[in-house]
Amino acid sequence: MATARGLGYLLILGRGCLGLRVAPQSRTLASLVPGVTQVDNKSDFLEKRRHRRHPGILQLPHVRLPQALADAAQLLLLESAMPDVEKQVQALTNYLWSRHLPVEPEELQRRAVQLEKKFLDNPDLSQTEEKLHEAVLHALRKTTYHWQELSYSEGLSLVYMAARLDGGFAAVSRAFHEIRTRIPEFQPQTLMDFGSGTGSVTWAAHSTWGQSLREYVCVDSSAAMLDLAEKLLKGGSESGEPYVPGVFLRQFLPVSPKVQFDVVVSAFSLSELPSKATRTEVVQTLWRKTGHFLVLVENGTKAGHCLLMDARDLVLKGKEKLPLDPRPGFVFAPCPHELPCPQLTASKPLACSFSQAYHPIPFSWNKKPKEEKFSMVILARGSPEEANRWPRITQPVLKRPRHVHCHLCCPDGHMQHAVITARRHGRDLYRCARASSWGDLLPVITPSEFPPCSAQDPPES
Repeated sequence: MATARGLGYLLILGRGCLGLRVAPQSRTLASLVPGVTQVDNKSDFLEKRRHRRHPGILQLPHVRLPQALADAAQLLLLESAMPDVEKQVQALTNYLWSRHLPVEPEELQRRAVQLEKKFLDNPDLSQTEEKLHEAVLHALRKTTYHWQELSYSEGLSLVYMAARLDGGFAAVSRAFHEIRTRIPEFQPQTLMDFGSGTGSVTWAAHSTWGQSLREYVCVDSSAAMLDLAEKLLKGGSESGEPYVPGVFLRQFLPVSPKVQFDVVVSAFSLSELPSKATRTEVVQTLWRKTGHFLVLVENGTKAGHCLLMDARDLVLKGKEKLPLDPRPGFVFAPCPHELPCPQLTASKPLACSFSQAYHPIPFSWNKKPKEEKFSMVILARGSPEEANRWPRITQPVLKRPRHVHCHLCCPDGHMQHAVITARRHGRDLYRCARASSWGDLLPVITPSEFPPCSAQDPPES
């Protein structure tokens, strides 16, 4: 007999339930209104642009930097007259992408004890305690990742701008686009960016919500980065009028615990903190300052994804002693649930990442369109019932003759490999799946909404 979870997704996987074939449109497309789980039989929720623009599509076309920002970046790099800029940019890009989290003291202690036991168990190594200690330290140095805090000088800040300004802008724009598309009535007035760097978050937020935002607080410990961000806002000069009004640059977080912002962002910054304890403290502080949405973005690597899942669980468990805002948190995106990440609990753990195409700053070495691979988590204040719980497409969609392969993270906390055909699932769901891409939501009803299937109907292989 199939399990409850299996029964729920028999319709998606095409395993012989008759209900979907009888009324394909009524059984495959959920209501457009977030939080409403009943099937939408009446309204034309695809509108006139059928299938290609179904409400689960969240993909953005090639993102392009605002012309004022691209021009200012080119001007500043030209004025600096830095030698071998292309080589420096490539070296920094490779370093940032391959960067791991610092090893915690507890983990170092565990490794040291294992190495010491290994050396003591070897009868061929008769050593004094001093030599044993040196051997353990030598082995640790060879096998431990040497994490170093990056100190951004004026020169390194310019290299970082050339390497990461456009890609960071694209990733954050994709996260903001998800909020705006799913909740078009949300019009934030205040934003705080932790680890603001070159200010790409400010530009992305301004491009997304325009005149709605009246205050941007950018926090970065590097004075050189803040100076560069201010020059970019002023068109590459120190005395011009800022392109985005209402931006405040500072080196420390606002002191008052009562100050909250509609949107709080940390993009590629948590991975630069020196320890898990520091990250925990920062995430808790950022969540306390969140009025509506906390947006966290990191590199699309296992390290970046694991870091975001730790932050997600920290917020969801809500261990604050005296929370000033009693509203609970839930995952707005990308997860359609608050359960453990199935990507990490699989036999072969994978990073949950997404890809955003963008046009880079047109430096001489940088003219072809690129893809930014990133991981994100968007946490929101309120109740999970307010979120749209459609399955998330977690890998590139494979479109084949008369069938489509979709890898889905589902509301029940499991991964599903769905093979969707028009014959088994109806023309509407099939065409919606063909029009979908990596990172979109697939508009199918959740398992609890499916009619029960016959136990005598054996699943196909």
